[in-house]
Amino acid sequence: MESRGQKRSEIDDELPADKRACSSLEFRPSTSSSSQTPLNSVSSTPENNDQNNDHADHMDTESEGGEPEKDSAYDSCDDEEEEDHRHSELRDIQRQRAPGDHGKFQTIISSLSEVDLSQQLVMLNELCEVLSFCTEDSLSGSTSNSLSPILVKLARDETSADIMLLAIRAMTYLCDVYPKSSAYLVRHDAVSALCQRLLAIEYLDVAEQCLQALEKLSREQPLACLQAGAIMAVLNYIDFFSTSIQRVALSTVVNICKKLPSEGPSPFMDAVPTLCNLLQYEDPQLVENVAICLIRITERVSQSSEMLDELCKHGLIRQATHFLSLNGRTTLSQPIHNGLIGLLVKLSSGSVVAFRTLYELNISGILKDLLSTYDLSHGMSSSHVVDGHCYQVYEVLKLLNELLPTSARNQDAPQLSEKESYLINQPELLQKFGMDILPLLIQVVNSGANLYICYGCLSVINKLIYLSTSDMLVELLKNANISSFLAGVFTRKDPHVLISTLQIAELILQKFSDNFLDSFIKEGVFFAIDALLSPEKCSLVTLNKCSKLVFPVSSETRLLSEFSQKSASKEVLRCLCYAFPSSSPGSDNGSCMLEKDSVYSLAKHVRYKYFAPELCDPEKSLTDVLQKLRTFSASLSDLMNMSLDACAPDQHEESFYGVMNQVMEKLSGTEPISTFEFIESGILKSLMTYLSNDRYLRQKDELVATKGDIYAVEKRFEVFARLLFSSPDPFSRDLPIITLIRRLQSSLSTLENFPVILSHIPKQRNSYATVPYERHTAYPCMRVRFVRDKEETSLGDCSEDAFTVDPFSSLDAIEGYLWPKVNAKGTRHIKFATGVECQSECAPSSASSSQGGSQNAGELESISIDLPELKADEVNLTQPEPEREPSNEQANPGTSLDETYADTVEDVEAQSEEDTEMEEQYHSSCSNDDTSPKLFFYLEGKQLEWSLTLYQAILQQQMKEQEIVIGSKLWSKMYTLTYRKAVGQESAHKEGGDPAESSAVSDKAGVYALYASLFSSMFPCELSSDLEKSNPIYDIVYLLKSLESMNKFIFHLMSRQRICAFAEGRINDLDAFQIAVTQVPQNEFLSSKLTEKLEQQMRDGLAVSVGGMPLWCNQLMASCPFLFSFEVKCKYFRLAAFVPLLGQSPSPSHSDSGMTSDRRQSSGGLPRQKFLVFRNRILDSAAQMMDLHAYQKVLLEVEYDEEVGTGLGPTLEFYTLVSHEFQKSGLGMWREDGGFFTTGISHAEDTGILICPCGLFPRPWSSTMDASDGTQFSEVIKKFTLLGKIVGKALQDGRVLDLHFSKAFYKLILGQDLGLYDIQSFDPVLGRTLLEFKALVERKRFLESVHGENPTSEFDSCFRKTRIEDLCLDFTLPGYPDFVLASGFDHKMVNSTNLEEYVSLMADATINSGISRQVEAFKSGFNQVFPIEHLQIFTEEELERLLCGERDSWAFNELLDHIKFDHGYTASSPPIVNLLEIIHELDQEHRRAFLQFVTGAPRLPPGGFASLNPKLTIVRKVNTSEQLC
Repeated sequence: MESRGQKRSEIDDELPADKRACSSLEFRPSTSSSSQTPLNSVSSTPENNDQNNDHADHMDTESEGGEPEKDSAYDSCDDEEEEDHRHSELRDIQRQRAPGDHGKFQTIISSLSEVDLSQQLVMLNELCEVLSFCTEDSLSGSTSNSLSPILVKLARDETSADIMLLAIRAMTYLCDVYPKSSAYLVRHDAVSALCQRLLAIEYLDVAEQCLQALEKLSREQPLACLQAGAIMAVLNYIDFFSTSIQRVALSTVVNICKKLPSEGPSPFMDAVPTLCNLLQYEDPQLVENVAICLIRITERVSQSSEMLDELCKHGLIRQATHFLSLNGRTTLSQPIHNGLIGLLVKLSSGSVVAFRTLYELNISGILKDLLSTYDLSHGMSSSHVVDGHCYQVYEVLKLLNELLPTSARNQDAPQLSEKESYLINQPELLQKFGMDILPLLIQVVNSGANLYICYGCLSVINKLIYLSTSDMLVELLKNANISSFLAGVFTRKDPHVLISTLQIAELILQKFSDNFLDSFIKEGVFFAIDALLSPEKCSLVTLNKCSKLVFPVSSETRLLSEFSQKSASKEVLRCLCYAFPSSSPGSDNGSCMLEKDSVYSLAKHVRYKYFAPELCDPEKSLTDVLQKLRTFSASLSDLMNMSLDACAPDQHEESFYGVMNQVMEKLSGTEPISTFEFIESGILKSLMTYLSNDRYLRQKDELVATKGDIYAVEKRFEVFARLLFSSPDPFSRDLPIITLIRRLQSSLSTLENFPVILSHIPKQRNSYATVPYERHTAYPCMRVRFVRDKEETSLGDCSEDAFTVDPFSSLDAIEGYLWPKVNAKGTRHIKFATGVECQSECAPSSASSSQGGSQNAGELESISIDLPELKADEVNLTQPEPEREPSNEQANPGTSLDETYADTVEDVEAQSEEDTEMEEQYHSSCSNDDTSPKLFFYLEGKQLEWSLTLYQAILQQQMKEQEIVIGSKLWSKMYTLTYRKAVGQESAHKEGGDPAESSAVSDKAGVYALYASLFSSMFPCELSSDLEKSNPIYDIVYLLKSLESMNKFIFHLMSRQRICAFAEGRINDLDAFQIAVTQVPQNEFLSSKLTEKLEQQMRDGLAVSVGGMPLWCNQLMASCPFLFSFEVKCKYFRLAAFVPLLGQSPSPSHSDSGMTSDRRQSSGGLPRQKFLVFRNRILDSAAQMMDLHAYQKVLLEVEYDEEVGTGLGPTLEFYTLVSHEFQKSGLGMWREDGGFFTTGISHAEDTGILICPCGLFPRPWSSTMDASDGTQFSEVIKKFTLLGKIVGKALQDGRVLDLHFSKAFYKLILGQDLGLYDIQSFDPVLGRTLLEFKALVERKRFLESVHGENPTSEFDSCFRKTRIEDLCLDFTLPGYPDFVLASGFDHKMVNSTNLEEYVSLMADATINSGISRQVEAFKSGFNQVFPIEHLQIFTEEELERLLCGERDSWAFNELLDHIKFDHGYTASSPPIVNLLEIIHELDQEHRRAFLQFVTGAPRLPPGGFASLNPKLTIVRKVNTSEQLC
C-alpha cells in the first residue's frame, strides 16, 4: 500500500532526455500555465517551495546555535527578483522573434506534410522550440487549424516513437501558448488519438506526454474529453507512473468533472471504482484531486437514487468517513473536508443505502469529534470553527438534518418514509446518535454560535426530540439541563430561532409534562414564553425584522480557489427558512415561510395549554429559592438605605457580613439555584449598589467621590474580601469567591447575546476611499452624503457630492477631512467636488499620497502603504495618543550613517515619499492637543458616538432593528450623515479626571490615596454601550470586574485589615503583618464563550482593524480584558497595535499554537532591514539601530561585525545581549540594594549582571541630583529611553527579551498607580518596614482619638520595643544618602511626631517622584515604536510572558510533540529517547544555556516549543568513520 502512489518513478530518471515527458512549465518561460492551474498553484508559490525544500537547512542551522536561520519569505525575495530579471530577458527575446515566427510556422507546416521521417523529426523538434519561446500573439487561428490535423496524424503514427512523442509534445505546447487551439485539436479528433496511445501504453514517455497534453485540453474542452473516454484512459494505467505524473492525470479528471453535463449519459460512473481505490494512496495532493472528482460526480448524480446507490457499492462512504475522522483529518485541506461532508449530505439525502451505511459506521461519533473542535481550548487556533470562509460546522449540521428525517411530521406525508422506519426499527442506533450529538449541539450554541449555526443546532435538536421515544428521551435529557439551555436561547430576537425553541419546549411538555414543568418554571422558560406575549416583546419580534443571512445557496461545494469573488458575488441574502432545507424544500423564492404573528400564536398555545392559570400570579409562581434570595436582596437594600450611625460602623459591617454569608451558603448549598432565580432575585444589583455606596448606576459626571465615600467603599470591600477569601468548611477546596465567580460566569454564558458579525464579503483590492485620506483599500468602502443640519447656518454645505468613505475611519478622521471644507472662515473659494484637495493646512490628504495611491491601484503593495494612516485614529479609540518628538534621524529615514556603518547596512527598501508623508500625518494626529470635536454627526436623527468608526456606528443602529445584518446591501446603500457645529460641549471621547483622585487627601501615604487606584477606578468605568444599565448582563460583568479587582488587590486589603486591627489594639504583634494570601487563578475570570466569540470575530475578513468589529469587542476588551484568554488578547493586541502600522490584515492562523503565527504574523508583511552590530559596543549599536529604525515599519535583522550569517538566530542573540547589558550594575538605572551579582551566565568572564529575586525596579533619583557615584542622570534617562525603544521593537518584531522586571515596574508600564503596599513586591524588607511604621502611625492616631493628645502607654509608639527616636533615622532615602527627603529643623531625625510624614516621603521617593522621570523616559521611547496604551489589556504576568516568553514548558510529551526528527531519526530512535530524557532533566541554568545555543535566546517564545518557527529539528548525521552521532 505504501508504494501504490510511487510506482515506476525510477524509470523516468533512466530514460534519455529526449524520451522523457516534458512539461512546458520546465521548458518555456511563459507564466500563463501557472495561472491556469488553480489546484496546483498553492504548491508552486516561492514561499511554499522554500518551506518544503529548505527544511533541511533549518535543521542544520538550528542545531548549530550560532548559525542564522533564514526566513522563507526573505529567501523568496531574492528568488523572485532573479526570476523577474530572467523573465524580462526572455520577453525581450520573444518580442525580437515574433515577426519571424509566422513564417517559420508556415515552413514547418509544409515540411511536416512530407513523408521523410528524418525531416519530420527535425521539423517537430524545431516546432517545439519555436512554441516554447513564442507568445500568443505569434499564433493565429488559421495557423493552429493548419497544425492540428498534422499533429494528430503524426501522434497516431506508430512507426516512430520519437515522432509520436514530439507531436504530442507540440500539442501540449500549442495548447499552452494558444489555449484556443484546443478547439481545433478536438475537432480533428486529438482526444481520441491521445486516449488510444494511453490505452496502448507501449512507451512510458509517450504515455506521460499524452497525460500532459490531455491535461491542457481538458481545461478548455472538458466535455469533449469526457465523451471521448479520457477519464478511463488516464486512470487505466495510473499505477505505472510516478507521483508527479499521477497528479497530472488526476488534474485532467478534475478539469473534466468540473463541467459535467447536467443531463445525458454518465460515462464517468465507470471511473468510480478506480477513484475510490485511489483514495487509499499516500500523496495528499493526489488524494485531494480524487476527492474533488468524487464530490463533483456525487453532485452530478444527486437527483438519481440508483446512481447514488451505485456510488455506495464501492466503499466511498467508508473512505469519506475515514478522512473525516480525527486520525485522517490532517491529510486533506479544510475545503476538501467540507466537500466530503457535503458529499455525505448528498448521499444520505437521496440514498437509503447511504443512510443506513452511515448509521452502521457510527457517523455520530465522527460528527461528535468534528463538533467538539468548535469549542477548543483557546490556546489553540482551530481552523474547524465556522467563520466567513469555513463552512465545516454548517455542513455538519446539514448532514445531521439529513440523518434525522421527519417527513411524517408533515401533514402532506402521513406515511413513514423508509428512513424513518429504519430508525424506528433500530432504536438503539437513534439513541446512540442522540447521546453523541445532543450535548455537543448544546455546547456549540452555548459557546457563542452565530445565528445560522444556532438555528441549525436547534433544528437538529427539534428533530431528535420528535423522533425519540419517551424512554429514550429520559436518557437523552437526563444530564443535558435542557431547561437552562432553552431559557438562554429565548434571549435571541430572530423569529425562526424562537419558533424552533418553542417547538422543542412543546415537544418536551407533550412527552414529559410532569417531569419538566417545575424545571421550566425554575429555569425561567415559563417566564420567557410569557414575555413573548407582552406587547413590548411582540413589537421586537416581527417577521419584517427577520435576519437575512448569507450562506451557500447553490448545490455546488466551494473547493480551494473556486471560493472566489465570482462565486461569492452570486450569494444573496436569504431567510433562515432556507438555511437547512429538507429533502423537498418546495418553492425557493427567498421569502420567509413563517406566517404573521407565528411566534405570538405558538407562545400563546404553549403558555395556556401546558401551564396552569395560577402561574400568572407572580407571587404564586415564585420558587422557594427565589423568594429566599429576594429576602436577602431586600436586606442589602435596607442596609443601604439605613443611615450610618457614626458610633456603630462595626455593627453595620457585621450585618452586611451576616447577610452575604447566608447568600454564599445558599449558593454553595446542595439545593440547586438556576440562573433565572439568581438574576431575578435582584441580589446582584443590591450587592453592587451597597458595595459602591450607591455610586454603581450613576452617570460618570455624577460621580463626585468624597473621603467618606471612599472610606465606606473601602470598609465594605474589606468585609466582603474577608468573607470570600476564608473558607468556612476546612474540607472544601474552593473558596467562596470561586463559587461566586463560577455562578456569575454561568449566568453570563446563559444570558449574553453579543453578536458575531461575519462579513462573507470577498476582499476587493480596487476600492478607493476619498474620505479621510484618499487611498485605495483592500475592503469595500461606504458611500456617504454629508448634509448640513437644517438649523446650522455657520457651516458650508457639501451635500451635492457623494463621497466614498473608509468604513473603519473614526469620526475624528472624517471630521479632519470635512472641517476645512465646511468651515465658513476658510472655505469661501473651495470646491466641494469629490477628490478635489483642500488647500487648508488642516487637510489630511496630500498630492503625493493621492498620486501614490492611484499609481498603485490594484497592487497589493499599495495596501501596506495606504493602510497605516487609515488606522491612525483607530489606535486611539479610548485614549489620546502620546506626543511624539522624533529626532532628525528618526524623522528622515534617508539620513546617512557614519562611515563605520555606511558600508555594512543593506537597504532593503527606503520609505517612499508617500509613506513618509503618511507617517508624518500619523504622528501629527497623535500629538494633536486639540481633542475636542468641531463637528457632531447624526445618522437618521441620532447623534453618533465619537469613539465609533463609521462601520460600527451604522452597525449599532441596524442591530437595534434586528439581530444581525450581513450582505452587500450594507455596502451598496447610500448613507446620509448630518453634521452640525459642536458648540459648548466637551469631547465625548476625552478622558475626564478621576473624581476620587481629585478629592484624595494630600498625604501620599494616607488611606484615601493608597486606595484611589483600586476603588476610584472600579466604579466610574464604562462597560459596553450595547447594554442598558437595567440589563442583568451589566450587573454580572460589573460584579465580575469588582471581584477581579478585589482579587488583584487582596494583599492590600488584608494588610489594611491588619493595620486597622493593630491600631485598635486587637493585635499587638507586628509579625502578624506577614500574611500569605492565595489569589484566585486568573483563568477563573475567563469567559470561554466570549473568548470564542471574539476569536471568531477576529477571523472575519473585515477584521482588518479593531474598528472593523462590533463595538462590544472593543469596549469589553478595554474595560474587562480579564474575560478573554491570553492568546486571544495577543491577537487583539496585534490587530489594534500593529495592523495600523503594517497596513494589511493578518491572515487566519491554522497552526497548532495560537502564539506561533501571531508573533510571526506581526512582522511577516514588513520589509526586512539588516543592521551591522559590534559585539564590543552592543549598546551603542542598539542605540544607533533604534535611532534609525524605531519609527520605520521594517523587520530588523542583525549581522555581527566580522562574522558570517544573519537571520533569526543572530537577531535573537542580539536582543539577549542587549538585555544583559541593561542589567549590568553601575548604570544607575536599577535598585541594587535588593539584588546580588552573578558571574557570567554564558561567558567565562564576569558579566556583573544584576540578579534581583523580585525583579528590576528603577533606582530613585532626586530632582535636585544631576549625578551620583560618577553616573550622570542625563545618561540614565537616555538609557531608559533606549530601553523603551528596544522593548517596543521586540514586541513589534516578535522577539524574546531576557529581562526580569519586577511586578511593580510592569504595573507602571501598564499605566497603573503604585501604592505603599506595592513596595514589598520589589523590596520586601523596606516594604514591610514601612507598613509597620504605618501601623504605628495609625495606632497613635487611634489612641489620640480615644485618650486625647497624651497616649496612656509609651509602648504603643515603640517599634519592636524600641523608641522611634532610638532608631536614629534621618530624612534621607535608605541606601541613597544623596537623596534628601526633606530639609529643615523639623526634618533632621525621625521621631514619633513626624513618622507619618517620613513614611509618606519615603513612599513618594520610592514609587513616585523619585522614578517618574525614568518611567516617562521609558514610555517616550516605547511610544516611538507604537502607543504603549495598547498593552493595558494585559496583566503584569501576561505582559512578562508576552515580552520574555515562557519559563517552564519542558514537559516530556511537549518535547516529543513539538520537536521534529529527520534524516533517519524518529521519535522512537534510542539516541532521540536518550537526548529527550537528558533535556527533560536539565536544571534551569542548563536549560537556558541549551536554548541559547539552539535558538539564540535563553527563553522560549510564548507558547513554548510549539511556537518555535521553524521547529526545533534533530537530524541523524554520519561522519567519515561511519559512526553515528
